[in-house]
Amino acid sequence: MLENKLIEIDKLKKELDAYRPLTTEQVKSLKTYFDIELTYNSNAIEGSTMTLAETKIILLDGITIGGKTTREHLEVINHKEAIDDIEEIAKKPIKEITLTELLNIHAIILRGIDTANAGKYRSVNVYVIQSDDKKHSFPEPYLLSEYMDKFFKWLKEMDNLHPVIFASEAHYRLVSIHPFVDANGRTARLLMNLILIQHGYPPANIKMADRPKYIAAIEKAQRENLKDAFYDLIVDCVKDSLEIYLKTIKENILWK
Repeated sequence: MLENKLIEIDKLKKELDAYRPLTTEQVKSLKTYFDIELTYNSNAIEGSTMTLAETKIILLDGITIGGKTTREHLEVINHKEAIDDIEEIAKKPIKEITLTELLNIHAIILRGIDTANAGKYRSVNVYVIQSDDKKHSFPEPYLLSEYMDKFFKWLKEMDNLHPVIFASEAHYRLVSIHPFVDANGRTARLLMNLILIQHGYPPANIKMADRPKYIAAIEKAQRENLKDAFYDLIVDCVKDSLEIYLKTIKENILWK
């Protein structure tokens, strides 16, 4: 099933590649669409009450939304800046990505929100209560440097996976190390999309509507080391994005 889906998205990517290079207008239009969609959904997954329409108003019009907190406004602005950052980093090979760049992505996400922890490993133990009411613990703070060194070693050596599976696995591994006090999920999703962009795929937009499925897939992987459900979800997201790219190009859609 997963293999069949990978074959399908590779066909869609080949079709997209035939249209490259895209025009300046197409690139701008698609960036507008995904900046808004990725920012809204990634923040909503983490509890933001900003709607898609409100996110769009903040990003395109620079207007503040009454009744929303400063934090929620900053989460929108910062996430879009982090997308800009990963697009720049994606211009170079994955083997050249540095820890400093990853920490900077995290720092951008928490800029003006949590200065003390932005771009820094956590110094406290953290755990989550999963859906089965059992506690799942993450590596202790003194082990984070070791875990992250191994993670970057894996990033630079793992070149035999399908790019979408590679990006999914990078997301899973980072969020399972949970190196930060906050914004682990957003950082992991941005890293995943950085890798996808590097390999010529559009970003995977995990939608708020799929949050229960997304969380359940991560929990299943952490409990049972069974990752097919997680991979399957990300592959579906990439397929959706490829179809949006192709529809935009074929129908000459202008996203505003």
